[in-house]
Amino acid sequence: MNRNVNAISGRLSLRKPQRDSLELLHRLTEILSWEKGGSKKSPDLAAALSAIRSEFPTVTDFEREFASLCFALATGVGKTRLMGAFIAYLHLEHGINNFFVMAPNLTIYNKLITDFTPNTRKYVFKGISEFATDAPEIITGDDYESKAGTLFDQLLRCKINIFNISKINSEVRGGKSPRIKRLSEYIGESYFEYLANLPDLVLIMDESHRYRASAGVRAINELKPILGLELTATPFVEGPKGAVPFKNVILDYPLGRAMNDGFVKEPAVVTRKDFSPQGMSAEAIEKLKLEDGVRMHEQTKVLLETYAREASVGIVKPFVLVIARDTTHAKSLVDLIKSQEFFEGRYKDKVIQVDSSKTGAEEDQMIQDLLAVENTESPTEIVIHVNMLKEGWDVTNLYTIVPLRAANARILIEQSIGRGLRLPYGKRTGVAAVDRLSIIAHDKFQEIVDEASKPGSVIKMQQVILSAEEAEEKTATVVSESNLKAKLGFQPENQTRSTENAGKDTKPAFDTPEKQRVAQMAYAVIKRLEARPDQAPTMEALKAPEVQSFIVQEVVAQYQPQQLEMEGVAPKIDVAAIVSETTSLVVKEMIPIPRILVVPKGEVKSWFEPFTLELTSMKFPLPSKDLWVHNLHTNQGEAVTVGNEGAREKRMEDYVVSGLVDFDDVSYDTNADLLYDLATQTVKHFLSYLPEEEVWQVLHSHQKDIANAIHAQMHQHFREEVVGYEVVISRGFTELKDSAYTAKHGEAPLDYRQSPADKSNMAKYLFGGFKKCLYPTQKFHSDAERRLAGILERDAIKWFKPAKGQFQMFYREGANQPEYVPDFVAETETTIYMLEPKAKNEMGDPVVQAKKEVAETWCANASKHALEHGGKPWKYALIAHDVIADNMTLEGLAMG
Repeated sequence: MNRNVNAISGRLSLRKPQRDSLELLHRLTEILSWEKGGSKKSPDLAAALSAIRSEFPTVTDFEREFASLCFALATGVGKTRLMGAFIAYLHLEHGINNFFVMAPNLTIYNKLITDFTPNTRKYVFKGISEFATDAPEIITGDDYESKAGTLFDQLLRCKINIFNISKINSEVRGGKSPRIKRLSEYIGESYFEYLANLPDLVLIMDESHRYRASAGVRAINELKPILGLELTATPFVEGPKGAVPFKNVILDYPLGRAMNDGFVKEPAVVTRKDFSPQGMSAEAIEKLKLEDGVRMHEQTKVLLETYAREASVGIVKPFVLVIARDTTHAKSLVDLIKSQEFFEGRYKDKVIQVDSSKTGAEEDQMIQDLLAVENTESPTEIVIHVNMLKEGWDVTNLYTIVPLRAANARILIEQSIGRGLRLPYGKRTGVAAVDRLSIIAHDKFQEIVDEASKPGSVIKMQQVILSAEEAEEKTATVVSESNLKAKLGFQPENQTRSTENAGKDTKPAFDTPEKQRVAQMAYAVIKRLEARPDQAPTMEALKAPEVQSFIVQEVVAQYQPQQLEMEGVAPKIDVAAIVSETTSLVVKEMIPIPRILVVPKGEVKSWFEPFTLELTSMKFPLPSKDLWVHNLHTNQGEAVTVGNEGAREKRMEDYVVSGLVDFDDVSYDTNADLLYDLATQTVKHFLSYLPEEEVWQVLHSHQKDIANAIHAQMHQHFREEVVGYEVVISRGFTELKDSAYTAKHGEAPLDYRQSPADKSNMAKYLFGGFKKCLYPTQKFHSDAERRLAGILERDAIKWFKPAKGQFQMFYREGANQPEYVPDFVAETETTIYMLEPKAKNEMGDPVVQAKKEVAETWCANASKHALEHGGKPWKYALIAHDVIADNMTLEGLAMG
């Protein structure tokens, strides 16, 4: 594999389809015989096409007067980042210094300029060290004339021209020569002529389906670039007889594959339980859909905040997209949403209308509001649009779509999901609400489900059916800070309208704001002492006179008394007394959880040993060549046979190897020989019962499944050589992390002593009423957990359910190392317990046992540290649900 391809893929964190595209570009330059620094103009276009077509049969025509290839990647996979990878590779590998990037409209044009500008949020070259010190010069359709005088500056090695093709199109349609073709006094020729004379110009066409046959593109063809690279999610143009596919597609990564690989959100169609449009007017259906869309939005907003707080990531502000019939309809919807009758007027300042009815300053403001909708500071939560927003509107926080214009199911699917598929965190989280795009389609529900369920459909839609109660239910994110933080007067950070504070009724430990301020300062110093185990190895050590003196000195150094106290009017603050009381609170309201690091001594060597694959069960069906065509008018269907040849790897074995190196724990550089040995075994296995042509197709279509099966066997032969391990205590104790839950808005927590009526849905309830829990509220996943909490209230001094990140213990599960969060931690007079209640039939599960192993090791190391400093030992207990009963003691349960 090419060194620059590997380096760029790693530095830019390219996803597999992006890396595949970069590898294809590298192969193209080999086929075209490019050499670094030499001439790359192809004198024989027909010969170049023939050479490429022999290896990539999907490329039957360049469709240009120069070599041009299309990379068709589904929306949300990352075409802009791929552009950056293409430019970086061509510059570093082949010395290409001149690029011409075409955008189809003003929105994408502005977005590209931003993304190619250093120090912006989505900078496409972030991580490319060569560009960190010598960034490419960005020349745009707005400033190329003013920069013409510097074009020949040899210090500007890499130049990226970004132009808006719609501007050039409009100039051509006006009967004038485009401004780019007019004479420039700075360079003695037009800028167009200057570009056309460059020996190394590469043309990159973003969303190329939008302007394939336009007059502007025909003019641009005269630039005669050495290579054209097209990027689009829809590799076809609409003709009078339907879609006409591109003839130069070298890579096709459709939406269905992007969904299967988890690169985009999962689309879901939503309706109400038992909904029937019979007897309802069109206006009534429309209003119900709009209202349910907002209800779904409000639930999603809460679930997103809960996830963000649990995972310690940024809070995403979702919004709703409403598709209107026309500008008049859009205005009526805006008026409805701004009225008091629509959710008591809550959204009157949170809705914007985006369509062609705006001009001048209003249009400028509309565009600014639209582009800012992803910003958490933006008030916009509903966007009303007439024609579905097109390419270039690159947002990750669209979660709910309400289509209110007449259209068939296929158009609704195609036009609705495109803009809302991007994932806010760049990958799926495993939390349904964070990974889902909801389309409110009451009256079209079954039609959309049927359309998406047809044979050959690339989109498998989830179905969400809301009951009337669920649709009306208002939820909130309940932040449960530790009782300690609540008593010290802390408030949850980044509160939104959806945030509720579980500890709002907790009585403060200090009776004046000034004492509270000093206590919070003392707590901040104590938190810093967490990372000084030599000075404070345990919480009890905080009470030592020298540590107390240190905390007092730190607080006094930063404490600025109020003006009244300085003038002698207010009583003087006793800092030492407050520090002492704060320290006592910390010891009382926390359990001493050390931060334990197990680090290897010396050099660590790891490898996979050679082995023979078990392949007898590895059999995959040959991909069908039949597509199912369903005529919506006649309701008749038929099978149509098509070719399924696509761009091929150089060798059969490359499918297996490229699939395996996608795993994080498989390094190509150190395992290349083994990988090709395993690939050879796999190919021989398929050739033993399939014709060669069919083996190519199986390897291409089932690459991911084949790689998963081999990777699972590789782990049985993973070896690691370490001189030894040492245990490092990096923190003597750690702050209790905030917990976050989704619960019914305004509903008081249930009493933990009473079992709810619906035990099967236990996780939706919030419980309170505790005396010994270190948090005001908790959630339980089963009734057995609730009963265990009752036992802890009776037998423990203090207890709690840890939040994610509290222990930072990790166990091995295949190639992954997920975090293990135990269910309960409880302290008694003699012991600190880590407790994990589990269903009886899960006790022997390999994952449960893997968690147990890391937890027991952690407890052994924690016990050693604690006992060295006069603390209590830790003990781990895996407890079967069926033995948890009110008459059991904590000690009896822990004994097993």
